[in-house]
Amino acid sequence: MKYLLRSFTPMLTAALLAGCATPSPSQQGAGKPWDIRAVVLTTYEIGQDTGDRAGEFQPWVEGEKLSEKVPFPAGVHDIYTESTHHILYVVTGTTLSPAASSVMALGFDPRFDLSKAYWIVSAISGFDQNVASVGSVSWADYVVSDISKYIDPREAPKNWPYGYYMITAQKPNQYVVSGGDGPDGSIDHAMTYKLNPALVKWAYNLTKDLPLVDAPALQMERKRRVTKAAKQLPSVVVGGDFAADAFWHGKIMTQFARDWVKMLSQNQSNFVESNMEDAGIMEAMKRLTRSGRADMNRVLISRSASNYTEQAPGQTAVQSANDTFSGEAEALENGYKVAAKALHEIVDNWPKFENGVQ
Repeated sequence: MKYLLRSFTPMLTAALLAGCATPSPSQQGAGKPWDIRAVVLTTYEIGQDTGDRAGEFQPWVEGEKLSEKVPFPAGVHDIYTESTHHILYVVTGTTLSPAASSVMALGFDPRFDLSKAYWIVSAISGFDQNVASVGSVSWADYVVSDISKYIDPREAPKNWPYGYYMITAQKPNQYVVSGGDGPDGSIDHAMTYKLNPALVKWAYNLTKDLPLVDAPALQMERKRRVTKAAKQLPSVVVGGDFAADAFWHGKIMTQFARDWVKMLSQNQSNFVESNMEDAGIMEAMKRLTRSGRADMNRVLISRSASNYTEQAPGQTAVQSANDTFSGEAEALENGYKVAAKALHEIVDNWPKFENGVQ
């Protein structure tokens, strides 16, 4: 039960706070919530929202020419909207708990009707060099969390590939979903979220041929990599999303992520990218769906590669983790381009999408 309380408390608090959120001037006295058709979720911003080094939010503010702000006291940043008030642009905060709390707070905010809204996560991440090159963009088909047991490898059996394994298991790569620590089985030990296959397929087909920006920094990084995928031009792919509170790195942990995503998705997905928010976002969406306030079948997660999850030849994992290389700017540009294409296809053709993607 301690696990249930620990994970639920910040979400509940955020949800209660949302009910006290201050209406924007245009809503005061209106009495009717805005009909929201899409929510764009980014996870961080650096400095100002425009005109300086960009985080994930700035490409949206500048690209969509946003200027109208909506106060969001229960969040971490003001929400932006556009003239029709059908789209919300949100910063969730980074790591699992802040992201989950922000989404829960938004979901219970009485100013917005989110029951038919599509949710698009637009963020950067680390990619598996066996799947795609830096600057690429992935649509997630599964999101997997990192709830696990951990034994320091220095104390683990010598034949263990790493120290992580399922809470319900006794060793790495053992899949056990029954049982649990609490008498009521309160932990979802698998912590796996399958996104709507029809929606993911639609988004991929819509964007797979978009020309993505390349740059000298990306070209130099491709030269020092040896895998076939890492040497390709940036592209749009589909695959597994591994969300963990720890920023991990290296060959061993990348292999763990490959094994973990494959195991928890029951061979339905393969690891593509790492992040620190998406399992929290999906858990919040699951609860909001049960509450009738949102629909997790309308969630899309678009992550673009700013770096790899393991070192280049000749590097140690520590050297790679502290490397000065960053494809952040290109990843942000490509991520915005791909996600915005899906956003506007939905919102600009609302009668076609109002009842869902079949």
